[in-house]
Amino acid sequence: MQSFDHLITTRPHEVRQVLISDLHLSPEEPALVQAFLALLDDCLALPALKRLFILGDWFEVWIGDDAYLLLSEDERQTHWLTPLIVKLKQLRVAGCEILIMHGNRDFLLGQPFCNLFGAELIYEPYILSVGQQSYRLEHGDALCIDDKKYQFFRKIMRNRLTQWYLLNKSLEKRLAIADKMRQKSQQNNANKAAYIMDVNEDAVIQAVADSDALLHGHTHRPDIHQATSNKKRYVLGDWRLLDSETRQPKVSAVIGAVTADEGSDANSDNNNAEFDMYEFKMTI
Repeated sequence: MQSFDHLITTRPHEVRQVLISDLHLSPEEPALVQAFLALLDDCLALPALKRLFILGDWFEVWIGDDAYLLLSEDERQTHWLTPLIVKLKQLRVAGCEILIMHGNRDFLLGQPFCNLFGAELIYEPYILSVGQQSYRLEHGDALCIDDKKYQFFRKIMRNRLTQWYLLNKSLEKRLAIADKMRQKSQQNNANKAAYIMDVNEDAVIQAVADSDALLHGHTHRPDIHQATSNKKRYVLGDWRLLDSETRQPKVSAVIGAVTADEGSDANSDNNNAEFDMYEFKMTI
């Protein structure tokens, strides 16, 4: 798999769109935050970039926009999210759209927080045109239908009444609920067979029926699969901290990019546009 660094150093004028998923950012993992900031610097250096997609689980946990929006100006200056907001705002001012999809970890993310840097919340399935093909984008958890307990939980958590109920709890109570849910999820997953937490083949075939390809994250199993005889399923990777015990740990992820010929119009979907997956690495 080609590296993203090689792509942007050899063909920077060809990169039109970048797609990432499953960053699971948190203050407890500063290396992942630094890696995301480094990716944003790469995006700012791409002259023809017009869209950045974040396809869910941007954050390890999100208890509501008010956790940041209600901070004082002094509190915001030292908050770990502020550098991300500043960098994303620079990217938006440079002309790049920022499109964010909910994941199973950050389903309470709202448009008010996204407004801080001019981003737009999008909902699955999202259809992306790549040349003459249509790509169906989603987070991926809805495809794991063999995990019936999780699907029941997902249905409840995505319900607007449930979300209204949670958002009307205090921040402290929401944080406690989130911690309890995360611990229970880890316990449940430890006892599940691997196939249960992966996508279901029938669900994939149904999802891709009206599109030319399927693109998702969630499973943390980056790969390219043959969904049907003539359609592919692309799985983006989670952002992983490698060699964490060494002086210079590394962050690795598999991300997606849409490229087009340098001479083509950067502001329109091009007939010659192509999607591929790339390895993003950074040494902290």
